[in-house]
Amino acid sequence: MTDTNKTSGNFDFIVVGGGSAGAVMAARLSESGTKNVLLIEAGKRYEAWDYPLHIASADKPGGDTAHNWGYCSQPNAGYKMMELPRGKVLGGSSAINGAVALRARSEDLKKWDLPGWSYSDMLPYYKKLETSDSGNEEHRGFKGPIPTRQLLRSDLTAMQNAFVDSALSIGYKAVDDFDGPEANGVGPYRMNVVNGVRVNTGMAYLTNEVRRRENLTILPYVIVDRVLFDGANAEGVVLGNGKKFNAKEIILSAGTYGTAAILLRSGIGAKSELENLAIPVVADLPVGQHIKDHPFYNVPFAAYSENVTEKSPIIGTKLWTSATGTKDELDLHIIAAHTFPDDQSPTGSGFVLSASVTKPISRGKVWIDTKDPNAAPKIDLNFLGNTEDVNRMVEAVKIIRRIASAAPLSNFIHSEIAPGGTVQSDEMLAETIKANVESYAHPVGSAPMGATDGGHAVVDLQGKVYRVNGLRVADASIFPDIISVATNITVIATAEKIADQIITSDFTNAPTFE
Repeated sequence: MTDTNKTSGNFDFIVVGGGSAGAVMAARLSESGTKNVLLIEAGKRYEAWDYPLHIASADKPGGDTAHNWGYCSQPNAGYKMMELPRGKVLGGSSAINGAVALRARSEDLKKWDLPGWSYSDMLPYYKKLETSDSGNEEHRGFKGPIPTRQLLRSDLTAMQNAFVDSALSIGYKAVDDFDGPEANGVGPYRMNVVNGVRVNTGMAYLTNEVRRRENLTILPYVIVDRVLFDGANAEGVVLGNGKKFNAKEIILSAGTYGTAAILLRSGIGAKSELENLAIPVVADLPVGQHIKDHPFYNVPFAAYSENVTEKSPIIGTKLWTSATGTKDELDLHIIAAHTFPDDQSPTGSGFVLSASVTKPISRGKVWIDTKDPNAAPKIDLNFLGNTEDVNRMVEAVKIIRRIASAAPLSNFIHSEIAPGGTVQSDEMLAETIKANVESYAHPVGSAPMGATDGGHAVVDLQGKVYRVNGLRVADASIFPDIISVATNITVIATAEKIADQIITSDFTNAPTFE
């Protein structure tokens, strides 16, 4: 079946969102050929290996306005309005991200404290998704859709190598594989990049062969308004243009922001908020109430141009470590990147060392203030709302300064552009960081999993939305807490796990629409 042949009738599954999770769900659920699957994507659809350069190139993170939802955070007294890039294209945010291919730590998943979601439970799905260029079969996968490549020191730029050496010189350990047991230290990333191409899920899972399946329909350029219900039973979806599709089961994979907005428009959310918008309440659940993201702060440096002659990979290495007093967690990232615009440097050349608190305490919120499906949801990330988060970010910036002051990286640096030499005290650093904090673009938790209905939980351990039937969520929305690394690989593994649960249970007993 071609992508848009079947545009009416009943489906077994409707998957909303063709990104990191949705592409996986559509590919796996249509694999047997026995179930009709409709994948709805709001953005553009390119052939699997024919994405434009500004999307395909791993050296161009963030995408452009044509492939981005254009979300922004709400400005408030704590911080400025921030751009929150989310991919609007088949492949979703995996098509515009930094292409870092790291797994959640065992400690991250232990903190979730959910039966069936430990690292050992997730390991088969981490292995299933990848084809690794290194490692052993006990730890890595070699037959999966996503190619992962462990960068070596020889792959890094001169500046990035100098960053690693300076971090080593002040006492940090070398790390060869951040997915290994000893990850506290500095070294190159593992990436899902092949010959400079960021391999997104639209390429890897929705190959041209997969797209030709008779039982898979891909509908691009379409906004989903809401889920259709008959009482508590989900029956289909309504598009922004009013068209309706029916299915046995609806799976929302529109991301932490998009999924929350669809749930709320569908009548699933806090009763008081829905009633304020005259949305009939289907299920009173805390949708969007407890989101988290990684706060991110850039320290740009003016460089001596003769030393910075290569800038690819634009992202290639990091320091991952623990803040003072933190136990059993790697909660600070510092990356060395060539993302700083040269024309903003007084020397005509620059680079950036960026800090993040990757196990923040502060939680934010996503909500809607209109029923219009074309309106962006409102987002307040509440970055650095907790004093401990502020203190850890200040510590990370001080580590950046120590690394920048040590040779050989110091030989690359003309001056610190921001926060600048006049900002020295912890109090001044805290104030400057708060005023200029940005998002690492790893939002999670708008429909968190929980073992039982109640508290913060919106979905059960298989992603099924509580108090309704036939509706499931499979994306970063269901993470009950943030992980200490980029989320993309764990989102893919989560979708693999949920797809496997559906295939091994629902496929056995559920009726098929003809």
